[in-house]
Amino acid sequence: MNELARKLNDDLITHNSNVYDLLSNLGKKLYYPQGILSQSAEASKKATRFNATIGIATEKNMPMHFEHIQETLQSYSPVDIYPYAPPSGKLELRLEWKKKLLRENPSLVDKSIGLPITTNALTHGLSLAADLFVDENDAIILPDKFWGNYQHIFHIRRGAKLKTFMLFDEFGKFNVSAFRERLLEQKDTGKAIVLLNFPNNPTGYTPGEEEVKGIISVVKGAAEAGINVVVILDDAYFGLFYGDSVKESLFGSLTELHPKILPIKVDGPTKETYVWGLRVGFITFASESPEILEILEQKTRGLIRGTISSSSHLSQTIVLNSLQSIEFDIEKHEKFEVMKRRAIKVKEIVSQEIYKKVWGFYPFNSGYFMCLKLLNVDAEKLRLHLLDEYGVGTIAINATDLRIAFSCVEEEDIEELFKLIYSGINEVMTKEVENNV
Repeated sequence: MNELARKLNDDLITHNSNVYDLLSNLGKKLYYPQGILSQSAEASKKATRFNATIGIATEKNMPMHFEHIQETLQSYSPVDIYPYAPPSGKLELRLEWKKKLLRENPSLVDKSIGLPITTNALTHGLSLAADLFVDENDAIILPDKFWGNYQHIFHIRRGAKLKTFMLFDEFGKFNVSAFRERLLEQKDTGKAIVLLNFPNNPTGYTPGEEEVKGIISVVKGAAEAGINVVVILDDAYFGLFYGDSVKESLFGSLTELHPKILPIKVDGPTKETYVWGLRVGFITFASESPEILEILEQKTRGLIRGTISSSSHLSQTIVLNSLQSIEFDIEKHEKFEVMKRRAIKVKEIVSQEIYKKVWGFYPFNSGYFMCLKLLNVDAEKLRLHLLDEYGVGTIAINATDLRIAFSCVEEEDIEELFKLIYSGINEVMTKEVENNV
């Protein structure tokens, strides 16, 4: 093992051995190398005459660039576009995102969290967490309604076992008792990775205050029972809360809760502020120990350096300028209201009496999606029928669940969409009857 990695691990054990125990075998080997980047960073501060370190080209004291590209980007200085961004991200952007976290999550104020580390959007952030903390056969505790890509990130790439519990109880609330039962099953192994995604994809559900108290109590109880717990919060759709739910991330409630609990927040502007293609996200750690936060950042930087090296500088600059603009809050509110009206319209339509014989629906109050629970037909058969006969695209989650992204349907088109789904259900049912005659 590299001496730098050994030193980080020794320091981690000194400050909180529970966090060291949570690291994967890869996570224990990680460190940030004292190579080209660190030497270049030192040179950028001291090399006042010539800086012949990092591998970019310059011309007239500016990054070398093509004029035909720069002409399309006149709003931005070449220094904010062309050079490599640091592996951990553009510092000004990281500071700005932390301000946003504290502003939108009052429970984080006066608690110890790290500076958000820039990722290549949220999938990359989740993959970083997986590489750092997940070994083969580790248990990932998550609801049975989950984003399909978790299979690739945690199971296929890292060999973890996805152990699900029913998201909803008989009252349509977060199933705290099922969560507790599943998490405490890890008492013998002494380690668990909890993965929670609110607003939930695919259902569009965010729990209320009492449910969150239950979730926090379960995690704390597991830690008190001797289980080291990583809690990964996939907050991709944060802020899009339209109804009776908590309006904060669970990150604040979990921070400084117990020495055996390591909260990790993965978020970003992609869904929150509708900049999906810019591929900017963040991973943020929480710990009472500043030393642990620094060690985890060093290991994460090393992992980024060894994979993508760094994220797009231009994308980070665009997001930073957006966050600092006077238009940001105004336009964010405008788009929120559009999304909220769509969600309200969907709930009004799918609840109508005419549809009760063909579908139910899972509770939804946030995010981009809602999920129908089909009562009479197979979701995949319906999905294909809707595509072939009506040109309507939906997502079949399993045999009964059909995900609808109301985020990409205009409010005035929502009623027609569900009428077509209803027609499709009846046609599939009729076809099945005819085939069985």
